[in-house]
Amino acid sequence: MANPTITVLERHVLLYQRLWRASAFSLFILPILFLSSIGLGVGGYIHEIDGHDYLQWIAPGLIASTAFQTGANESTYGVLSEFEWVGGIKAMRSTPVRIQDMIRGWLIYVLIATELAVGAFLIVTFLAGALSPGLAISAPFVCGAVSLAIATPTTAFSAAINDQDWFLVLARFVILPATLFSGVLFPISQLPAFIQPISYLSPLTHAVDLMRDFAFGTAAPMTVTLHFAYLLAWIVAGWFLANLAYRRRLTD
Repeated sequence: MANPTITVLERHVLLYQRLWRASAFSLFILPILFLSSIGLGVGGYIHEIDGHDYLQWIAPGLIASTAFQTGANESTYGVLSEFEWVGGIKAMRSTPVRIQDMIRGWLIYVLIATELAVGAFLIVTFLAGALSPGLAISAPFVCGAVSLAIATPTTAFSAAINDQDWFLVLARFVILPATLFSGVLFPISQLPAFIQPISYLSPLTHAVDLMRDFAFGTAAPMTVTLHFAYLLAWIVAGWFLANLAYRRRLTD
């Protein structure tokens, strides 16, 4: 038998091949809209932050945010539908595919989807003249890490619920605040002092800091290690919770 994790991945890729046209256009149009409306539009008033042109300053944050949101979005309906409507998970359960294989195959698919979105954003950033070598090299690694950091707990959340309305709660009280208060659009130092430490609970904040450090050549080995360690902690915790949620759901 083929590797069960790869088999699960192949299934998700096959399904994506039938639907890719619906998302291909947005892969490029969204970066163009973000960079033009915020990077150029807002940048016309802000000009510079920390000695960097606003477009160059905001690009690393927007790319990290794209990876964060892709990881979260893919792991909501994509997971719930397999349990509630499609029945793919239960079908896999009747085969030698283990729960770990289901989750691993799914997360690899999410990682591929994230890298496609990030790759499109990097192309648009390059065309806009805001892509530095450090950003180009680091983006796939940092974005992959932050995508998994949010995808694993979101997968666990999606596997534990029965009602899609819970996704509205997730979006409004987790994903949106994390995006707004993670230094994507403005420096965290502009936030009230009591909120600044809270913002570092979000994995996106650490990814944004990493992306900017690499983009501007200010990355220090210890800081990079700590940021990646925090993202890894989210991935490990999310992996544990996802396994627990799948196991409970499949034994109900």
